Amino acid sequence: MAEEDRKEPSAGREMVIGRWPEPEQVVRNWQEGVDLYSGIYQHFMEYVPSVRCSGSDAKVPEEEQAYHILFQTLEWFLFGESPEVGFAKLEQNNTTSQLCGRVFKGGETTYSCRDCALDPTCVLCMDCFQNSVHRNHRYKMNSSNGGGFCDCGDVEAWKTGPTCIKHEHGASEDTKNPASQLPVGVAERAQELFAVLFMYVVDMLIWAEDKELPPGLQPREKTDSYFCVMFNDEQHSFDHVIYSLQRSLGCSQKEAQNYTILIDREGRRAVKDGTMLLCQETKLEIFNITNSVFQSPLRVEILHSNVVFHQAFALRILSWFNQVIGYSAGLRQIFCEVILNQPPGSDQPCLVSKLMLADTKLWKGARKIFHELIVCSLLMETEYKRLFAVEFITHYKQLQLEFVEDDHDRNISVTAQSVQIFTVPTLARHLIEEHSALRIIIEAIIELFSEHMDNGKLHFQSYSQEKLLRKQMVLYDLKYVLISKPPVWTDRQREHFFEGFKTFLRLLKSMQNMEPVSRQIGQHLEIEPEWEPAFTIQMLLKCILSMVQEWCASDEQVLLRAYKECHRVLSQCNNECSQRNARKQYNTLTMCGHSISLKRYLVSRESVSIHLPLSRLLAGLHVHLSKSGAINKLEEFVPSSEFHVEKLMDHPLRCLVLMAQVSADMWRRNGFSLVNQVYYYRNVKWREEMFDKDIIMLQIAASIMDSNRFLIFILSRYELFEVFSKPPVARNKDVIQQTNVLIEELLHLIIMVVGERYVPGVGQVMKDDVTLREVIHLLCIEPMPHSELAKLLPENENNETGLENVIHQVATFKKPGLSGHGVYELKPECLKHFNLFFYHYYKSQQTKAEEEQKKKKKQANSDEALPPPAVSQFFPTFAMVVNILNCDVFMLILRTVLQRAADSIGQLCSEAMVQKTLHLICMALQEEQRQLEGVIAEEDVTFEVYLKATRMGSSAVNAESILSLLEKLKHVHQLDAQKDMIIYTLQMFDVVKKLREKSSPGSADFEIQRANECVQDKDKAERKRKADAAKLYRQKIMAQMSAMQKNFIESNKHLYEKVTEAQKQEAIITEDDSIPLAADSGVALGPMQGATAAEKILLTCILCQEEQEVKTDEMAMVLAACVQRSTALTKKRSRIITNIGDNCDPIIMHPDLGCGTHVGSCGHVMHATCWQKYFEAVQNSTRNRIHVELSFDLENGEFLCPLCKALCNTVIPVIPLQAHSLDSKDTETIADMLTLPRWLENVLARINGLIASGTKEEENSLVQVNPVLWKNPVEFRSILSFGVQSPVMYSKSIVEMLLLFATAVYRVGLKVDPNEADPRVSLMAWSACAFTIQSTENVLHDEDKVLFGSLPDRQGVSLKAVLQFAASQRVVTSAKVIQKHLIRLLSVFVPHLDVEDNWSFLDIDFFHLMVSLVLAFPSLYWEETVELQPSDISCAFNNLYLFHLVIMAHIVQILFTSTTDCPMEQDEEENEESRSAAELYETLQEYTSRSLESKPYGWYLWNCVKCGITPFLRCSALFFNFLLGVPPPADLSKGSSEGQFEALCYYLALPTNLFQLFHDYKDTVTPLLQRWCSDSSVQSFLKGQRTSVCYPRERNQLIDLPEDYSSLLNQGCQHSCPRSSDDEPKNFALCMFCGAMLCSQSQCCREEVNGEEFGACAAHAINCGSGLGLFLRIRDCQVLLLAGKNRGCFIPAPYLDDYGETDQLLRRGNPLHLCTERYKKLQQLWHQHRILEEITRNQDANQIIFDWQQF
Repeated sequence: MAEEDRKEPSAGREMVIGRWPEPEQVVRNWQEGVDLYSGIYQHFMEYVPSVRCSGSDAKVPEEEQAYHILFQTLEWFLFGESPEVGFAKLEQNNTTSQLCGRVFKGGETTYSCRDCALDPTCVLCMDCFQNSVHRNHRYKMNSSNGGGFCDCGDVEAWKTGPTCIKHEHGASEDTKNPASQLPVGVAERAQELFAVLFMYVVDMLIWAEDKELPPGLQPREKTDSYFCVMFNDEQHSFDHVIYSLQRSLGCSQKEAQNYTILIDREGRRAVKDGTMLLCQETKLEIFNITNSVFQSPLRVEILHSNVVFHQAFALRILSWFNQVIGYSAGLRQIFCEVILNQPPGSDQPCLVSKLMLADTKLWKGARKIFHELIVCSLLMETEYKRLFAVEFITHYKQLQLEFVEDDHDRNISVTAQSVQIFTVPTLARHLIEEHSALRIIIEAIIELFSEHMDNGKLHFQSYSQEKLLRKQMVLYDLKYVLISKPPVWTDRQREHFFEGFKTFLRLLKSMQNMEPVSRQIGQHLEIEPEWEPAFTIQMLLKCILSMVQEWCASDEQVLLRAYKECHRVLSQCNNECSQRNARKQYNTLTMCGHSISLKRYLVSRESVSIHLPLSRLLAGLHVHLSKSGAINKLEEFVPSSEFHVEKLMDHPLRCLVLMAQVSADMWRRNGFSLVNQVYYYRNVKWREEMFDKDIIMLQIAASIMDSNRFLIFILSRYELFEVFSKPPVARNKDVIQQTNVLIEELLHLIIMVVGERYVPGVGQVMKDDVTLREVIHLLCIEPMPHSELAKLLPENENNETGLENVIHQVATFKKPGLSGHGVYELKPECLKHFNLFFYHYYKSQQTKAEEEQKKKKKQANSDEALPPPAVSQFFPTFAMVVNILNCDVFMLILRTVLQRAADSIGQLCSEAMVQKTLHLICMALQEEQRQLEGVIAEEDVTFEVYLKATRMGSSAVNAESILSLLEKLKHVHQLDAQKDMIIYTLQMFDVVKKLREKSSPGSADFEIQRANECVQDKDKAERKRKADAAKLYRQKIMAQMSAMQKNFIESNKHLYEKVTEAQKQEAIITEDDSIPLAADSGVALGPMQGATAAEKILLTCILCQEEQEVKTDEMAMVLAACVQRSTALTKKRSRIITNIGDNCDPIIMHPDLGCGTHVGSCGHVMHATCWQKYFEAVQNSTRNRIHVELSFDLENGEFLCPLCKALCNTVIPVIPLQAHSLDSKDTETIADMLTLPRWLENVLARINGLIASGTKEEENSLVQVNPVLWKNPVEFRSILSFGVQSPVMYSKSIVEMLLLFATAVYRVGLKVDPNEADPRVSLMAWSACAFTIQSTENVLHDEDKVLFGSLPDRQGVSLKAVLQFAASQRVVTSAKVIQKHLIRLLSVFVPHLDVEDNWSFLDIDFFHLMVSLVLAFPSLYWEETVELQPSDISCAFNNLYLFHLVIMAHIVQILFTSTTDCPMEQDEEENEESRSAAELYETLQEYTSRSLESKPYGWYLWNCVKCGITPFLRCSALFFNFLLGVPPPADLSKGSSEGQFEALCYYLALPTNLFQLFHDYKDTVTPLLQRWCSDSSVQSFLKGQRTSVCYPRERNQLIDLPEDYSSLLNQGCQHSCPRSSDDEPKNFALCMFCGAMLCSQSQCCREEVNGEEFGACAAHAINCGSGLGLFLRIRDCQVLLLAGKNRGCFIPAPYLDDYGETDQLLRRGNPLHLCTERYKKLQQLWHQHRILEEITRNQDANQIIFDWQQF
């Protein structure tokens, strides 16, 4: 309703409801009245308008109460008592139905069993499938279009297992009449009430008057109250409707969106209410806004408010009907009887037919409710389903005609119910037999296509695509009704089927020779003709034609009559063509003494059509006659005098000639339209009823005609008769080329006609043999996945290919890896079945297969001949076809080709011609060999190929024999590629010769074997000779090159030595072992720290290709890098991310690692200046490309790496490591002096001195010094006395790049604008460094890799650059700022510093703290007048003591948080570590006043600490290694975990008993322990008032997914959106980070973030993944990757079918199972922070534009 209605006060409604009479009183008045009809109508007239509801969205409680009272009155009448009591009685007496009948919503998952379903339309709902036997069968998953229902319980839909567990005990159809079980009087009252109510519904829904009501409902006073109602259509977009409503109604965008959603969902919506004038103004406004030249305006009607109210109530009644009949099968039967009842003597249709005929006039919401009621009532009762089917087929034509003019989708049209009717076998056969359903459907098709008729033929040159698609839907109905053949035929069935068959021939006649094409000569075709509609219809007819043939073949009488009728209609078509060409004279063609008279026809000069359905149907019926044996009775139906085979084969032959001429480039001026038609003519979706049937028709002709006359006919149509009957004449190059191609195609046609016998009825083969041969030839091309094989095989009417029945006989399955898919490889023993000229090969496939097979033969050291394989026998009907190989004209063709090849006359012969000729000769010799081996006497042999080929018996006596020509061809250099095949052919002649000499079969076989072995031995010897010669030649060349090399080195020895030395000096130093060591101690910290040499790095710029040594005082070299925020390490997904914005203080990282900043790089290096030029060039090139969608955002500094195209948003300068070495004497001296207490005193003194030297404001703001410190003061500069040195100076270029990278980390990490002066810049640099190291360690742990030596190069280079950048913050941030940060960081350990920060040590990630302390500590050495940094010795001790302090704090943190599950019994013996652990724990208990829970076992405490601290130690080892360059111990590079902890401790200068630190530093650490234990947050934690992170932190993983994908679909179906009130299925997406279920691309779950609207997934990703999202879209079986508002892509889900393939969008629907390897790879994508990179690469490759923000 409009806004004014929603604001109407509820008091008025309460007042109206309060005036309503009691239901019991109303019912008594009805019963006492004369006419129930008048009573109910009067009641509705008075009270329905009081409800004042115009829509079906959520009502206010008063409206619901009013409806409740109205329906309660009806229920009182129905039961004669309280409705609650009545419904309870119904439920008590009712029995559960055996039929499920669940109506599917759009997008709901359905299941079809491939083993048990009668056809693919038989489906189960999720619940029934999960509880049925079909779950363990071969099944398919599909997404419903809506409107269908579950077939569980329908015995006709399933071969086995018709019911699931839930419905197997339900009432079957044999149960006694349920109506008789109703309470007394209910049946009679129900019949009365249902009739009146449904009549009311029909009256209101089909009411055409907008301003008045039907008689009996008209109010006493008519008010000026109207609604402006907008209707849904399928033309205008959502955005257009929203915009139009905003302008016309003046409402907000949100209100307009709500209106639009309701209009789309329900079909109509009142958008304005008021007076007629106001509504007319609104209607006019909407019309003016939406009307345009390109689109019709939105449909808006003005309806009186009472009309709207009554129509809304009528829909409520339909829903009420659905609810009531669900309580009782008896009520359902009564309802069905009422709505199907036709008044006696009336010509008016029944009530349901009235509503059905008005279907296109109803709006979407009304249609959906009506159709659902049909399903839940009429289709649930067998008898009433039959009666409804009769009504449906009676009005079928009218319904289809109206559907074509409708603009709503098929799934909300009543015509969609055809699939529920026609797919029931008994019902379909009943409709055909009793109601001529077949004729009615086909007549509807003919009438629908009548507007496309031109001179009796279909012609689609000007058509509406949308209407044509609707018309094609009727062809599906024809397919449905033919699904099940009658098991037993009756005379009535035969007559009605034959009636429909004759109508079908009328349709095919209109398609015979439709849309002919004529060759363009001289001028290119200006306008490409439309060809797609005709081929689409042919594709839809493919299965129908096959099913019609199967129906005919199931009864001999029907088959013969159908053949006769088809022959008659086809002859009639041919005669019509002959009459148009009556003036043409017959020509007599003579060749080799054989003649034939033909009318002159040239395909290249006259029109020809590809569409010949009648000819092809006749060919199919002929094959069925042959297969069944009924061919012997054909003479009775079609006398041979009327069977003109030349006319029957002429049109298919013309079509094949057209294909040949197109291949010869003779039709190139006809454009792509013809090229496409030729391609699809042989495509797998069409070829069975096009190309294949044309070949069969030629085989039929060849089996009847004389072979010589047959070939002369073909030569004539190929326009090659003169080529073979006259000497060659000089022609231009193009004509010669065209002639050669035509000859090639002619030879190929003969090969196909004679050799293609793999059709049941043509050859003696079974259906599986056909599929087996197809699979073999497909796998001969290359190994293929299952889906590719299935695509290349023809499907039957049930969408099955038969692949699974044969694939394992001929192929082995090779499982897929981490990517790609599993493939089938052909078994070697099946290669013998390969036919190079397999008739379903395209030329490209043939070439590829030939190359593959020759390659295999070469690898096997065999000859490369590819002879024809052994073929099956023809059926007796087609036995005469092989005579083609023995006829004179055939011999002439062969001899002519070979003669031209041997004479090498110009370009008159091609290699392909010779190849096909050799193939034909071998085929002929094989046939002769078969006859010779199968007979006893030579005179019984009819095949004389050998004799004719050796001149004897040849028609051309003086011609050179074929055999001698073959001998010549052996020496023709141009035919070397065919030499093996020529030799093989000559061997075949020898074999046949031996057989003709009456050799025994055994000796013949021996001779064949000897001949083969002889040739093979010769070939092997020849190959060995050539190989030895080539080897000697290579050795000679290599010796010459080696000698030249030695001479060059000797003569230029001084140059060579210099280069070698330079290479040694300038080799790139790697992270593991290339840094030369002065003293390799293997310790990274403290006095034993190992020495490292200065790193020398030679790098090549990927842009200018110049090489440069990286130095700190020269131009910067930079790495392309990407900085991004990450939540990959946290388990707490529910926390709102707060570490962003101007008010964020990033100095401390929380231990849950909620959101960090990660730095990654592709590892490609550039000069800084080269990169700047590249970036500017990218900016300039894209500045003017406004409409081009880029995969990167230039405004945010993004670009693609010039080399690998990885997404980057900054660059990192490469800084070489500096040399580090410690003097052993000085180190020992300092070690004795600089203990931890002394070091702390020096640090505090330095801090206090720095503070004292500042201003008073700084002093007050920073720190208040404790006077205790000054009782025994230490010299301010005493810290400098242990060693200082000058800092490394960087070039201006490096400083600029450091600042650029630091700003990028700051900007991305905090999501703020760039600000170089912000003091947080350095903090973000340290934090990014620490988080990147933690991410790296996490990846290494997950992949079970060693800590050192297993990092990819790009990651190692990147990590080293990040560390050196973080250590160089002094050039980015001022010393005072870093000192302030250091003082705040040290306050964790120094008890006497009183700063504003008050962190609990439980809330600190100590690795982040340690990194920040180590990198910030050199700032204490800076002086105002001179820049200093600590010496190597000072650094060693500083790092050591800082690290020890941090690790002790972390140990205490672990003891507090991670020792909760103490075992009851001791499992291990006590040792030194366990005793130390127990001692420390006792101390902590003491300091916490025994609040810390007692733990009796020290070994358990030690294990907790060891496990909890290991990740910290691993990260620290990586940190110090990349910071200092000290090589780690060898144990850290080994795969074994044994000794890893000890090696880490050694490398980090720690005792293996970590608790020893607390003993060594007892005096220093005691006050720290007391301070930490007394912290209020610690006390809260011990009391259970707060939680903390446990150590080791739980490694973050993607959520666990079910192994079976159907379980995931079930989970999606059962989930309901809490924000949506409708029951429409959503496209649920599962967050793979946290497991949240979201509504993807749905209006219900859209959220507003920072003033922008986001889809559910995009909004969820903001917090869950800091903008990154990884979602599994359940219904589509694909993974959605999101990165911010404008980035996203789809990748396959980690589920594979049994064939190792993914199935995005569930197109194939095979059962899917989780692939753990691919899921792990997906997890690595997340952990390695490559989601953004994957999205960018995908977007860059696919260029698919989506509004990712709306997902």
